[in-house]
Amino acid sequence: QVHLVESGGGSVQAGGSLTLSCTSSIYAWSRYSLGWFRQAPGKEREAVAIIDSDDDSTTYADSVQGRFIISKDSAKKTLYLQMNALKPQDTAVYHCAADDTRPSFGGTLFDWLTENWKLGRSGFWGPGTQVTVSS
Repeated sequence: QVHLVESGGGSVQAGGSLTLSCTSSIYAWSRYSLGWFRQAPGKEREAVAIIDSDDDSTTYADSVQGRFIISKDSAKKTLYLQMNALKPQDTAVYHCAADDTRPSFGGTLFDWLTENWKLGRSGFWGPGTQVTVSS
């Protein structure tokens, strides 16, 4: 059984920064692509960043590109999300996710995981941590 637990959320003013952490109990850590998605009240889940298990390349949603940085410490089995220049529209519950599935018929891994996590079709994720950005 996979356990993922997020921490580091909180309240911050616009322009501020937060760093989220996610500890995991994943046995085959290197097999999983890792990422963060968020969900605001009344809105769909939105993947914000992933690390591809094949080559550790990173991909970001357009909405956070240039402001967020995803990273991992494999020795600690911990995933991070450094969030800078936060905006009120970044307010959401942030979940870390691990997923060993890949698209079968082309398309990007980011789009594949975005759709799967939105629909809850694959992967594991933690209970989430709240991030609130005030203007």
